[in-house]
Amino acid sequence: MARKFRRREILILGSTAAGSVLLKACAPNAPSAPSASGSPSPASAPGASPAAPTGNGIKVGLLHSMSGTMAISEKSVVDAEQLAIEEINKAGGVLGKQIIPILEDGKSDWPTFNEKAKKLIDQDKVATVFGCWTSSSRKAVLETFETKKHMLWYPVQYEGQECSQHVFYTGAAPNQQIEPSVEWLLKTYPGKPFFLVGSDYVFPKTANSIIKAQLAAKGGKVVGEEYIPLGNNEVSSVIAKIKKALPQGGIIYNSLNGDTNVAFFKQLQGAGMGPDKYPSMSVSVAEEEVQAIGAKYLKGHFAAWNYFQTVDTPASKKFAEAFKAKFGPKRVVNDPMEAAYTMVYLWKQAVEKAKTYEDLEKVRAAAIGQTFEAPNGKVVMNANHHISKIVRIGKVREDGLFEIVNSTPAAVEPEPWNQYVAETKGFSCDWSDPAKGGKFKKA
Repeated sequence: MARKFRRREILILGSTAAGSVLLKACAPNAPSAPSASGSPSPASAPGASPAAPTGNGIKVGLLHSMSGTMAISEKSVVDAEQLAIEEINKAGGVLGKQIIPILEDGKSDWPTFNEKAKKLIDQDKVATVFGCWTSSSRKAVLETFETKKHMLWYPVQYEGQECSQHVFYTGAAPNQQIEPSVEWLLKTYPGKPFFLVGSDYVFPKTANSIIKAQLAAKGGKVVGEEYIPLGNNEVSSVIAKIKKALPQGGIIYNSLNGDTNVAFFKQLQGAGMGPDKYPSMSVSVAEEEVQAIGAKYLKGHFAAWNYFQTVDTPASKKFAEAFKAKFGPKRVVNDPMEAAYTMVYLWKQAVEKAKTYEDLEKVRAAAIGQTFEAPNGKVVMNANHHISKIVRIGKVREDGLFEIVNSTPAAVEPEPWNQYVAETKGFSCDWSDPAKGGKFKKA
């Protein structure tokens, strides 16, 4: 199913690098591949994109699912990372060196992610890794990065309850996405019950435990909770359960990931469960997924993110225009792509402040406090290795983009340890203070 929405093919370079690929720009004479619009993208046309640098550069790893159920979302994150790297290289690189990206396909398989992480660190000797989407993939590689004292930059919203010294998180913590969206739903649809549906892995389950604790504290009601295995398109039984549990309508809180969303929203509409009676709030459906699913199936439904393509700022317009110029005018940008683009620049700035890319301890220390005028607004890397972010609620329009219906007036400070969950209430994280570290009780 995922291949149906594949944006472009990846060139395999070398007969011995099973699954290991350099970014497409490394092969400027390769045949052009179709863009999202079905026509060759400017970036893939011969000579349109400069060859990736070779020789005495700084190697970085890109570790994402280029195949399997998560490819529908992760390929575009790679595109955004590629764009940032190309921009940085054109501007002179980092410490006078060009960035050499090495792409590995996690294949939507968590053991494969860990194998590829070890290869990037041990064999390719990369300076850092930009990667993962699902929390299962991040959890799969976490021990490797911590044991080897290496560095992972992670670009996707997640469930929190983690604060690693060896990871920088540029997606939202729950208090920067999940919690504000629940608060908004309670105010917008007072008295409406919630049905929670998600993919069967760590992020949706932990996210839903937070939502249930928040609703209990706020007087909300959950009438059902169902999980679907990643990549499974058999959703009819879950939709039937939602309809039975919400006979008068209600809120569907959706944390499905990957191409399961395609079947879910098409069958939801087919069952006559439109957003007028069954509004859904998604936390893993952005512009790219709307484009793949079809806006007609999602119009009127909601999503919570920190960034939408419709954010009206100079940095947002510049990002969208640069991305479309490189990958095709019909392509869209979204929140995980924006976070991925931003994290490459934050790493660059940290390296330049540390005056080294090899001493990771110095780079880690230099990353704290870095600011960047990101497309979603000015971001700051906090001492807990998460960034401050504006929170936005978007409503799907007929054109597949989002009308921003609510946003916070300023960036929200991240809280990796959840304050609704009893076990972590009152805890925080501070890697600038060795006495505090990854988890300490606030005074």
